[in-house]
Amino acid sequence: MLWLGRVGSHAVASVGIASYFTWLGISLMLIGRIGAEVGVSQSLGARDKSGAEHYAVNAVTLVMLLSIVYGTLTYLFAPNLVALFHVQNSGVEASAISYIRIISIGSLLYYSNPTFTGIINGTGNSKLPFRINAVGLIANVVLNPVLIFGLGPFPKLGSDGSAIATVISQSIVMILFIVTIGKGKSALGKIRLRLELEIEFVIKIIKLGSPVALHSILFASFAMALARIIAPWGAIPIAVQSVGAQIEALSWMTAGGFSTALGVFTGQNFGANRWDRIFKGYFTTITISGVIGIVVTICFLSFGKEIYSLFLREQEAISLGVRYLTILAISQFFMCVEITTGGVFNGIGKSIPPSLVGITLTGLRIPIALYFSQPQIFGVTGVWWSITLTSVAKGVILFSWFYFWMKSHPHLAVLSGRKIEFVRLLPTRLRQDVFDAKTEQTDED
Repeated sequence: MLWLGRVGSHAVASVGIASYFTWLGISLMLIGRIGAEVGVSQSLGARDKSGAEHYAVNAVTLVMLLSIVYGTLTYLFAPNLVALFHVQNSGVEASAISYIRIISIGSLLYYSNPTFTGIINGTGNSKLPFRINAVGLIANVVLNPVLIFGLGPFPKLGSDGSAIATVISQSIVMILFIVTIGKGKSALGKIRLRLELEIEFVIKIIKLGSPVALHSILFASFAMALARIIAPWGAIPIAVQSVGAQIEALSWMTAGGFSTALGVFTGQNFGANRWDRIFKGYFTTITISGVIGIVVTICFLSFGKEIYSLFLREQEAISLGVRYLTILAISQFFMCVEITTGGVFNGIGKSIPPSLVGITLTGLRIPIALYFSQPQIFGVTGVWWSITLTSVAKGVILFSWFYFWMKSHPHLAVLSGRKIEFVRLLPTRLRQDVFDAKTEQTDED
């Protein structure tokens, strides 16, 4: 987005439109990633290494098949998909169609890697997939300006160059994952990746991953609907929202990383029946994630103009971008709480609560946006108010759901008899020591 901003808002808008469909594809592939992540972690927690291997192999095969099908469909119907936005700008539409088709050609590479990441995350080792994905990200950082602007012997490809850079970098990542797993460098040991589907494990993977995938698919669909509401205002608001989504990743992707770690930690302790560690891990993680949300809020409110100036050059776009960040800043803490709480629910195999809360309230963004975006109310910023208000509600509701479920849980005798206050949940060494001491005393009793 930073490099495309130098090309112009139209290039940013075209990739922004195309990205909704890559987001939709990644959401679909969460079936495999979450299924593998939870299945592997719970199996290893129960000391069932063979079961973990079966989850890994079947998840990879399932996602590869889904990737090929989704890539073929998006390639064939790319013009129809872009037409849904009614952008009324032929240049933006043509660039978006081209971007989608390039990604579709590399769909097997683009959409499979999150599942490999999930498999290794499920073993409790998040450093290895981080290093592998970092190689791909660095390659993407280098290739983007080279292919977008045509540096050296390379032609100037604009937004197409960004798509090609993405496919190349993802191919590097996939090769590294296959070599790493094939050589037994993960906690699963040496696995021979083979194309096979075992109905028993496929059903379990789909059961574990479908609620999260459906949540993300609908989330992407609702985001597309919001973009459709914004489209009549022109390419600049679309570009502002596209860039804003990347900037907001400071909080939601970071919180997503902690959510993944918490999900794996929870899954392993669930398999080992260590509920005391599950609850302590949750409150420790949510404190960290909440602090991140607060820091991002301060950055958005204080440095909105400077942040957007890195991505877009038009003063109208920068001014609108500052308003975007000011509105979204309100929701950052609550969004981090929601995402983190979803991780603990996923880790114990209860992915329906976060999906239900997320789907319901994200869906409400559409009628709220339609009302607030009327010219006599907020105009285009009404769409962004619908996002921030529902994010606040999701964080409050999902935290409350887990909090009261936790207090009524039969394994929580250690906590049910004492008062839980938010200030006492801060992960200081003293409070952890007190918690451990009470846990040990309860176990002895």
